[in-house]
Amino acid sequence: MAFARSDRRRKPSADEPVALKLLVAGGFGVGKTTLVGAVSEIRPLRTEESLSEAGRPVDDIAGVEGKRTTTVAMDFGRITLRDNLVLYLFGTPGQDRFWFLWDELAQGALGAVVLADTRRLEDCFAAVDYFERRGIPFTVAVNCFDGAERHAPDIVRDALDLDASVPVVLCDARERDSAKDVLISVVEHAAQRAAGRREPATT
Repeated sequence: MAFARSDRRRKPSADEPVALKLLVAGGFGVGKTTLVGAVSEIRPLRTEESLSEAGRPVDDIAGVEGKRTTTVAMDFGRITLRDNLVLYLFGTPGQDRFWFLWDELAQGALGAVVLADTRRLEDCFAAVDYFERRGIPFTVAVNCFDGAERHAPDIVRDALDLDASVPVVLCDARERDSAKDVLISVVEHAAQRAAGRREPATT
């Protein structure tokens, strides 16, 4: 891959797009790879491996018995929201044994999507806790699987004990427009958080 030689004296152009990094996290089999693939304008990078018999004792496939592959490092995609705004998406692995990668992936992230499946809502607790502890803005996106009972966002918010400011949205991770709306929610939430921190304190 070729790179243009950098010139430190060159000032950034106002026409250059702003590049932002977002994470897509959640439990095993919740749809992270699907969401990144649905919305990415480039062919997504995937690090999927087939599930094996050796992994059965550590990979809980309850509720996702039909799943045959798993992400072992990350998914990567890119989407241009506007001419001046590009999002780089990093999908995290869902199993406990790969959580050591999260700290590396989270460096420099503007915000995150926490994908949730209401049939296995407890699987997203770890992701919610991770971003809350690190102060990374996130949106909870409930992936509406076929045949699954749908719950209102406020019900999901209460079940996850989320702060009122955290967006909770319903989505279909297979649909590009739906996935795009989720990403827009994260960017807007992060912008609001940043604006709130810049406001002077009132006495």
